Amino acid sequence: MAIGGVLFDIDGVLVTSWQPIEGARETLRVLADHQVARSYLTNTTTKTRVQIAELLADAGMDVTADEVITAAVLTAEYVRDRYSGARCLLVNSGEIGEDMTGIDLVYAHDVRDAVPEQPDVVLLGGAGPEYDHVTLSRVYDWMAQGVPVVAMHRSTAWNTTEGLRIDTGMYLLGMEETSGRKAVAVGKPAPEGFLAAANRLGVEPEEMYMVGDDLNNDVLAAQVVGMAGVLVRTGKFRQDTLDRWAADEFAMQPSHVIDSVADLPELLGL
Repeated sequence: MAIGGVLFDIDGVLVTSWQPIEGARETLRVLADHQVARSYLTNTTTKTRVQIAELLADAGMDVTADEVITAAVLTAEYVRDRYSGARCLLVNSGEIGEDMTGIDLVYAHDVRDAVPEQPDVVLLGGAGPEYDHVTLSRVYDWMAQGVPVVAMHRSTAWNTTEGLRIDTGMYLLGMEETSGRKAVAVGKPAPEGFLAAANRLGVEPEEMYMVGDDLNNDVLAAQVVGMAGVLVRTGKFRQDTLDRWAADEFAMQPSHVIDSVADLPELLGL
């Protein structure tokens, strides 16, 4: 397979709690030396693209903000297209407004102690302390009344140096089940982000490798649009999950499984 470019998930692949995973810096240097185009697709919503690039630079990785595609950027594009001019309530852990230009945003934590006006659209970013009982109750009430809910992703957990933390998808499962309504999710595993990355690099999806620690959201989702999926055994990877999946003879399997991103250059023959 021709190497048109490599798309990386960030958390759990290159860093954990923004500390570099062993071999990540060296792998990016090898790709740069061989002039392999790179992009970074993340469901991280606590940081802007600029902040993410700065944190990766601090970890010794040469990454620029325009190489990073976040769920917030994709969500802003979706809202501008589907709900132009809408008043949006954003529930998110982190100030990410600069990546959502053209969106009329009110942060849920700014109206936590007031009775907010019903928004036109509810936006759900990453989970954190902002996902408190009052806020989630309001979101559920509006959702049940038919207010559109757009989630930046459906991730159920992420890995930290202190262990797993539950994410937005955990809350969505309950609210959708009880309200009978579905939220739209824009970030991974939706195809838009993968296709946006290929478009940014100017290559066909079939010429790209996607490297991730999440079997479904990263690897198999990328394979659906034609990319080769590379699953790493770091971050949120769980061997029992892969074993259960591999036992299903009818299920799509990852193109490649490697111990860590440090093994990527060898896989690519670099």
